[in-house]
Amino acid sequence: MYRLVFSALFVLAIAVPAALAQDPTKVDARHYKVEFQNSRVRIVRAHYGPHEKSVMHSHPDLVAIFQADGRVKFTYPNGKTEERDMKAGQALWTPATRHLPENLTDNDMEVILVEFKTRRKPAAKKPADANATTTPKKQ
Repeated sequence: MYRLVFSALFVLAIAVPAALAQDPTKVDARHYKVEFQNSRVRIVRAHYGPHEKSVMHSHPDLVAIFQADGRVKFTYPNGKTEERDMKAGQALWTPATRHLPENLTDNDMEVILVEFKTRRKPAAKKPADANATTTPKKQ
């Protein structure tokens, strides 16, 4: 019985973070491709054909650079929608979000996403113990 419970908890521990993250390159590889990444940024190319839409996914803070004019509809998890007009060459800051984008035009839409990775703070150095004594090495 304990094995079954621990196995179920293990599967949930792996599945839940993956489901919550919803990386677009994983859940919609047809439209999203990683072009470059390092420890600080990830650059993703998103390409949609006419009237194509994605699936609900999330992004960290990013800068979007539009490669073509277009009109996009974003649907958010709460059901609200927003339509935006984009111009080729336009750069736009977007805070971390979850959405489902849809190309509303008869043309291809392409955007370069520069996603910022959170930097981990280095571990604090332990202060030297002022009360510690050292024993000199014998020669």
